[in-house]
Parts: sequence; structure tokens; C-alpha cells
Amino acid sequence: MNIPRLVVAAPSSGAGKTTVATGLIAALAARGLAVSPHKVGPDYIDPGYHGLAAGRPGRNLDAFMCGPERIAPLFLHGAAGADVAVVEGVMGLYDGASGRGELASTAHVAKLLRAPVVLVVDASSQSRSVAALVHGFASWDPEVRLAGVILNRVASDRHEQLLREALEEGSGVPVLGSVRRSAAVATPSRHLGLIPAVERSAEALRAVADMGELVAASVDLDAVLALARTAPPLDAEPWDPAAEMAELVAAGFPVAGAPRAGAPRAGAPRIAVAGGAAFSFSYAENTELLTAAGAEVVPFDPLHADGLPEGTAGLVIGGGFPELYVRELSANGQLRSAIAAFAASGGPVAAECAGLLYLGRELDGLPMCGVLDTSARMTERLTLGYREAVALHDSPLAPTGTRVRGHEFHRTVCEPGAGERAAWGWRLPTGPRTEGFAAGNVHASYLHLHWAGSPQLAASLAAAAAAHRAN
Repeated sequence: MNIPRLVVAAPSSGAGKTTVATGLIAALAARGLAVSPHKVGPDYIDPGYHGLAAGRPGRNLDAFMCGPERIAPLFLHGAAGADVAVVEGVMGLYDGASGRGELASTAHVAKLLRAPVVLVVDASSQSRSVAALVHGFASWDPEVRLAGVILNRVASDRHEQLLREALEEGSGVPVLGSVRRSAAVATPSRHLGLIPAVERSAEALRAVADMGELVAASVDLDAVLALARTAPPLDAEPWDPAAEMAELVAAGFPVAGAPRAGAPRAGAPRIAVAGGAAFSFSYAENTELLTAAGAEVVPFDPLHADGLPEGTAGLVIGGGFPELYVRELSANGQLRSAIAAFAASGGPVAAECAGLLYLGRELDGLPMCGVLDTSARMTERLTLGYREAVALHDSPLAPTGTRVRGHEFHRTVCEPGAGERAAWGWRLPTGPRTEGFAAGNVHASYLHLHWAGSPQLAASLAAAAAAHRAN
């Protein structure tokens, strides 16, 4: 299978690669092309804008959490049926997992995908020096094919001329476009990055349309497509959640039902998955794995639902920004009581980050669900980084000893940060740490997990839901 593709990278964060990548997706989609959007790394927010631009889910490609061997299969799964794929990088082109060389960097993923790279350069404070910068990035790793440059935040026609002349003379990398400074496409941000598209609705759609129009007017889209079509075929098969479940079944791992794809069968255990503006962080593959494991996935919005979906046998509460909706969440006492009753009945619950805060006694002084004996508050300190964790106690998500790779990203703190039965243990430069709660049939932690890297998590939760429904 061969899908035309390219990676949009930058020398560093803040160069404008999200604007350019989202704009490229929107501009190509406006031409009538089926565009598959992808994001390197664990970030949830950029894929939301990508998805608006493309009309199909934005998907993550994280070589740390999912393993390098799954990157090409996950890409092919997500890009099925697409005419072209646009992959937005993370941080600077060569920045990977801390202390692990190129692992999980944009360059690493570009090599795994055998994809040409387009470098977005913030040209706002330079002219001739741009050639030295691009030459350095193009020559640093000969396995990375830096095949084009898009100049961003260009001040004037004269500025553009100077930049182009320097690049023609000194880099040998063609200029595919020159984007002028524009406040119209600015995407508002806050303490953890961009504001998620799901929270902005009409504003987000307008911002995406503006990005598409700006890029269409500033970038040679024909040249971009021609470059994407130079990507060679990938020697991989598309990732298949049903096949992942079949492997677990063959290894004797319990699942809720026979591995499958498509719509749930009658009698499948129903797993409610929180969504909406307060819980907008999720990976599409997680719910695909739950379905393949035999569950029926039913979304609900805790900001508006007055109870759990009828017949709920399992509950997933993922990440997001509950601290911004704490009053609304607290005011919905009917749902908080329903969740507390479900957990007290032995219903399996898997919560991460925002879900952890929601399950605690209170958040910033306002009552939450009271399932966990912990309270949370906002702080100024950002906790950020990849983690290699081991499950310290049995839970509906992971038996004791399960090893996972995840990502932590928050400005809140829970007191206490771990229960007597902690969810995970991991080692930091400052020493070992226990974190989260494995209380009864509840698993709650700050750790974000991409279940494609650990498909047994979906199988465990679906099996726990099936057992709870049977009781």
C-alpha cells in the first residue's frame, strides 16, 4: 500500500508548524482530496484542528508510547482510503524523548514512514542566515530527506526575495511557499497549549478555514503534492485492532468476546466514554480496541448528561480541562452521584488525568464525584514527560506487573498523589515514585496511555465490564 505523504517539521517549537500543517490539510481538502491528518507525539489538541480541517479523525504517531514497530502500521490504518497524508511534527525536527537520542522525534517518525520533510522556518528575524539554518538541518542526518522549506512570518516582498536568494545560493532545498505574518489565523492558547477545537466550535471552524485560505494563497500546493507522491511504498501492513485482540486470545488473555471489527454485537458490555469540552483528550485507537475486544462504546458528555448511559457496565474518563469547567461539573450532582454509585457497585472505571481529578473529593475547593480519597488543585508548576511505568496492584485496566509507556502533562496536583494501592510506579531522576489509585475496581492516574502500545489494557477493561454486567 502506498499513500502519498509528507512530514511538516520546524527547527523549534513556535515556528508555526501547526498553522502550516492545519492550513495544508484544509487547503488540500478544499481541492476535493481525502486528506489523512497525523501528529507526531502525544499531543491531543493539534489533532482536533487537523480533524476539523480534514473531516476525519486526527491521529497520533508516538514511537515512545506505541513502539517504533507500530508507527508505519498505525499510519496505514489511519490513512486508509486517503489521497494524501500530512503529518505534523513535534517540537524541533530532531527533538525526541529526553535522554533517548532520536526516539519519538519528528525525524525518527519521518524515517519510519520514509516520508519527505518540509521545514517550516520562522523568518521573522533573519534574512541570509536562513540558508545556514536550513543547510544545517538538511545535513545533520543523511537518512532524513529534508525536501522543501515553507517560510513563515515573512514581512514583505523584499524580505521574501532576500530569503529566497539566500536559500537558492546556500541550501539547495526548494522553497515551497512564503507565508506572511497574519493575526487572523492566530489560535488562542492557555496553560497547556492551544485551546482544543471542541471548545471553540464556530470559532475553531473559522480559524481552520482562515489557515486553509492563507496556505492556499501562499504555498505551491501542486509542488507539495508532487513531493508527497515521491514517498516510496511502506513495507508494512495496516494496524488492525481485531488482530491485536486475536493475538491476546491466542496467548490466553481474557477478552469480553471474540475479536471483531465494526458494530458491536447484541449483548456486548456497554462502556461509557466521557467526552465533550471538559474531557476532550482521547486517542481514536483506544475506542477501536475496546470495540475489537467485544465492548459497545457509548460516548457521553459529563457537562450535560444527567446520568450514565443506560446499561453502562464500564466507564472511561480520559483527559481534558475539568479545571475550566469545575463549576459546571460540580453543579451536575446527579451525574456525580451516578458515577459514585457505579464505582461503589464494583463497576470498572479507568480514568486518566482529568478523569482522576473528577473522581476525587474536590477540585479547587468544589465537590467532585468523591470516588477517590484525594483532592486536587491548580498550581503554577508544569509536570511533563514520558514515563515507563509498572502496575503495582491489580485493577480493571492492568494486572500487577503490567508494564506500559505513557505521558504526563498537567498543572494540577492531587493530595495525596497515590492511594494505599497505588496504580503505577516509575523512576525519575529524583528517585522512584508511586502514583495514582487502584481502589477496588477503579484505576485512576495522571498517566496518559495510548492503548495501541498496550492493547491488553482494552482487553482487560472490556473483560471487567463483561464480568460486571454478568453479576
